Amino acid sequence: MENEHNKLYPEDQARVDQYLQSGFNDVERKPFRPLKLLGILVLAVSSMTGLSLLLAWATGIY
Repeated sequence: MENEHNKLYPEDQARVDQYLQSGFNDVERKPFRPLKLLGILVLAVSSMTGLSLLLAWATGIY
């Protein structure tokens, strides 16, 4: 065997390589925006905190 790490027969490897080169699963993606994600998380956590404080105040717990 030429390569000990290659577990596929050459014809199977050729089919895999052809599929990977075909671009079938290529998807254009927007760039990742970590600050946008951080903003969404801060907004979500803040709104849940505010809602829980409002509920606690309305029920007389806080």
